[in-house]
Parts: sequence; C-alpha cells; structure tokens
Amino acid sequence: MPSSFHISIQQLAAIQHKLLLLNQLTNNQRTKMMQTENLEIPKINFDADGELIITASPTSSKNDFDFFEGKWKLRNKKLNSRLSNCTEWTEFESTQEMYKVLNGIGNIDNFLATFDGQPFEGMTVRLFNPKSRLWSIYWADSNEGKLDPPVLGSFENNVGHFVTKDIFNGKDILVIFRWDARDKNNPVWSQAFSADNGKSWEWNWYMYMSKFEQED
Repeated sequence: MPSSFHISIQQLAAIQHKLLLLNQLTNNQRTKMMQTENLEIPKINFDADGELIITASPTSSKNDFDFFEGKWKLRNKKLNSRLSNCTEWTEFESTQEMYKVLNGIGNIDNFLATFDGQPFEGMTVRLFNPKSRLWSIYWADSNEGKLDPPVLGSFENNVGHFVTKDIFNGKDILVIFRWDARDKNNPVWSQAFSADNGKSWEWNWYMYMSKFEQED
C-alpha cells in the first residue's frame, strides 16, 4: 500500500454507510441519492466571534419554495443513530402538505408518519426575509413540542443549503438541510450533522418526494 494513502475510521464508516444505503434503495432512489450526494456543500464561514456568516445567493427569492406547494408522498431513509458510526437505516413512508402564508413570504407544511405503531406529526415553518433575502426554516414535532433553532440559507441553481448551530447529545454541532429541487416533480430533502465545524458531515435523513396524483 502506498505510504501516501491514508483513510480514517470516520471516512471508512462513511463509505460503509453509503454502500449499505445504496443496496437498500430502488434504482430511481439510488440515482437520486447519488445525484444529491455529488453536490458540494458550500464552505461554512465564521466571524471573529465564531458565529456563522450566511449570505443569500444572488438569485434568492420568496418564490424558491413554490414548487413544493400541495400534497406529497415521501419515502424516508433515516439513520438509526447519529454521530455514532451507525450503519443501520430505517425506511418508512410519510405524507406532507405545504401551503403559503403571509402573502407568499412564508409557508407551512405538516409531516405525517407512523413510528413504532404510534402516530407522529412534524411541522415546518419557512420564512423569507425580504431585507436579507435569507430563508429561515423552523421544525417542531409531536415528540418534543418545541421549535428547533432555524436553519438559514438560500437556493442557487435550484439547490438550497440551510445551516445552523445546535447541540446534540451535549455537544456543539452544525446542522445542514439540503433541498435538491433540480427535478421539481421529484425533489429530495436531506439532513446532515457536523461535529467539527463543517470539515466533515454525516448525512442522517433523506426524503424522496413525489406529488400525489391530481384529482379530476
């Protein structure tokens, strides 16, 4: 083995994660996942105080989530344990319905699923700030009953990245949401955590979406 070749345990675990997940996906989902994973995460920048610097893209708009209006069916792939070198995933179905609020600068959706035989409901609130031209995305669910810190960001070339600081298991982390809307009829949402200020990321949730058939 060449002396210049090095691979960390974390990198090896990440490769194992990807291979295991790919084996479980349908051909269409596998293609979507690879297309999404091949997208580069923008560099994370901090100011002198260690706070995130987030700037809107030149094309950021209050219309960026218009494609998501209506009712959707979702196929979810969720990592069973986060930031623990886990390689086991759970797959489940859910539905989501989005509608606009606040004269179009905001929208809300309801996420409905069943976990371990129990009903689960999540809610997303998205708000567009006309001055900063950044989206703030808030999540709450029926397990926690509280709003998580908002992820902030914008779309560029039909791909959105939204990031925030958070705490997971007592440790400071970064959270990123990615919206891949290059195929607006089959968008993909995904979430990743970073425990090293964005030097590496672990993807822990994918949602593959398709719209319910329109009624006559």
